[in-house]
Amino acid sequence: MSDSPSLHDKYLALIDEIVEATLKGKISSAEQVYQMLLKNVTVDTGEVFEMVLSDRINSTQQQVDSEKDDLKQAKATRILRASKTIQTQWQRAEEQNKTRGAIASAIKEITTSTADEQLAIFLRVTDQNQKNPLNLQEIQQLGKSLSQYAQAESNLQEIANGVIRGAASWQRLQEHLVSWMYERQESIGFGGVPGENGPWATWAKHVKSEFPAALFRTLAREESVVEFAEKQKTLTMGDWVEMAIALQYIQRGLVNWFDQQPYNIKAGSKLSISTFLTFAVIWSYLAAGFRTIGNIYGDACSQIMLQILRTFSQRQYFPLYGGLFASFSGSYLRDALDYLDEPLRRAEGTQEKARILTLLGYSQRAMGQYARAKGFHQQALEIARTAEDRSCEIANLNHLSRVCVEEKDYSEAIDYSQRALILSRQAGNRTGEANALVNLGYSEVMEAQQREDAEPETYEMPINYLQQGLKLSEQLGDIQSKALCLSSLGIAYQVIGESSKAIQNLEDGFNTAQVSGDLYLQGLNLANLAETNYSLANFERAVYTACLGMYLLNQIASREWHKPASLLTILQRQLGEEGFQKILQSSRPKIITVIGVDGYDYIPQLLETYGNEK
Repeated sequence: MSDSPSLHDKYLALIDEIVEATLKGKISSAEQVYQMLLKNVTVDTGEVFEMVLSDRINSTQQQVDSEKDDLKQAKATRILRASKTIQTQWQRAEEQNKTRGAIASAIKEITTSTADEQLAIFLRVTDQNQKNPLNLQEIQQLGKSLSQYAQAESNLQEIANGVIRGAASWQRLQEHLVSWMYERQESIGFGGVPGENGPWATWAKHVKSEFPAALFRTLAREESVVEFAEKQKTLTMGDWVEMAIALQYIQRGLVNWFDQQPYNIKAGSKLSISTFLTFAVIWSYLAAGFRTIGNIYGDACSQIMLQILRTFSQRQYFPLYGGLFASFSGSYLRDALDYLDEPLRRAEGTQEKARILTLLGYSQRAMGQYARAKGFHQQALEIARTAEDRSCEIANLNHLSRVCVEEKDYSEAIDYSQRALILSRQAGNRTGEANALVNLGYSEVMEAQQREDAEPETYEMPINYLQQGLKLSEQLGDIQSKALCLSSLGIAYQVIGESSKAIQNLEDGFNTAQVSGDLYLQGLNLANLAETNYSLANFERAVYTACLGMYLLNQIASREWHKPASLLTILQRQLGEEGFQKILQSSRPKIITVIGVDGYDYIPQLLETYGNEK
C-alpha cells in the first residue's frame, strides 16, 4: 500500500502527458497511445491506472457540463475526447497485458516444475476451458518462449518442437477439414466402410508427420486405437504434442463448422454432439493403450479427454435426455463407456462431471445395465444438487424413474417422476416438465398393467399425463422429448388394447427418433410395432419392423434385441421357412433404406445367434 500514492502520481502524469501531446498534435493515431500504455503500465498495476483514468474522465466530464466560458469548455471537451481515446486503447492494452501475463505465468509454472510434471502443466495452461484461453498463435508464442529455457533434448524443447510442428500440421489439414464430406455419397459421420473414404483417410494423406498419419490410418481402417498406442514404445514427447495439437484443432474446427450450419440446426447440433463424443473416446482409447506400456502419455490423453467433455457439457445442445448412440455401436459402445468411466472416477465432483454421468447412465440403461445406470444417475443427481444445476438434477430424477420402470419397481418410478415434475415446475424447466409428465404417465400405466384387476378408467389419468407431455414437447420443439412421449404413448395404448392408436404413436415415435438420432428409441418403437402388428395378424409388417428393431438394438448392444428376435423365431415357425423368407425378401427394399445391404444380410446371422443363446 505504501507504493500506491507514487504509483497514482506516476499514472496521473502519464495520462497528462498523453493528453497534452494529443492537444499539441504530437499524437497522430490511436496506435501511438496504445504503444505508450503497453510500455508504461505494468500488468499487475492495471487496476490503479484504471482508477486514476476513471477519476480524470469523471472530473473532466463535470468541467465540460458546468463550464460557462466557451473557450474553456472547448478545451475541456478536447481533453475529455483525448482521455476517452486513452480509455479505449487501455481496454485493448489490458487484453494484450492479460495474454502476456497468462503466457508469462504459464512459462513460470512450466519451467519451475519437475520434468515429469511439465507436460501435464502445459496441457492445463492451454486448456480451452480457461477463463481467458490462449489461441493457437499465443500457444505458438508460448512454445517459442519455452525453447529459450530449454536444454537440448529436454522435455521443454520437446514440447516447444511439438507445438511448432502441431501448428504446422493443423494449418495443412485446415483446408481439408470438411472436404471429405463432399467426396462421400452416404451420410455424414465418422463411421462407414473402412478404407480410403471418409475423414481419417483424407487427413492421413495430407498430414506430413508419420505419427499423426499412422493414427489417422488406424482410425480409417477401424483398427484398435488401444493396440496402436501400445506399439508406440519409443514415441518422443515432441511427436505426442504435435499429434495432440493437430487432433484437438481438428475436433474444434469440426464442431465450429457444424455449429455454424444454418441449413439444418438439428443436423448441425447432432453432428457436433457426435464429434465431441467421437474425439473424447479416441483420447480415452489412446490413454488406455499408453497406460498399458506405462508411460506418461496415458494420463496426458485422459487429461485432454476430460477437457473435451467439460467443453461439451457446457454446450446448449448437450443431450441431458439422450445417449451416445449417434456415434457408436455394439462392442465399440461398450468399450467407449468403460474407457470414459475410468477417468471420470478420478475427476473431482463438478457440474460437468454430473452431466457426463447423466449421458453414460442413459446409455447403460439402453444396454440393459440397470444397476450401473442407476449408479451413474444417483451420483450425477448428488453432484448436480451440490452444483445447483437444476436442469441436470431434474434430468436425473427423470432417468431414475425410467430405470425403476425397467426394474419393475413402479412405486419408486412414480416417486422419482413426481419429484421431477414438482422441481421442474418450480424451476420453470419446461423440457424437464415434459419428460416428467411422460415418465409419471408411463410409470402409472405399467403399474396398472401389473394389477390384473385394474379397470379401464385406471388408465385415463396416466394417458392424460402422457398426452400433456407430448403437447408440451411439441410446443417446445423438443425432438428428443417428443420421441420419448410418442414411444411411451404407443406402449400405453398397446397395454390397454387400442392397437390402431398404438401403431400410430409408435410409427410417429420411430420417425421422430430418427430425426433426433436416438437409436435406442428407434429400436424400441420398432420392437413394439412388431408386437402390435403380430397381435393384429399383420405378419408382413411384423417381420419388417421386428427385423429392423432387432438389428438396431443389437447394434447398440441393448439386451432388448432379444424381444424382436424371439418374435421372429415364432413367426418362422408359424409361417414356415419358405413363407418367412418370402416375406423377408419382399421387405428387403424397405429394410435396406434404413440399415443398408450389410444390415439386411446380417439378419439371418442375428437370428442364428439368438437361437444359439436360448
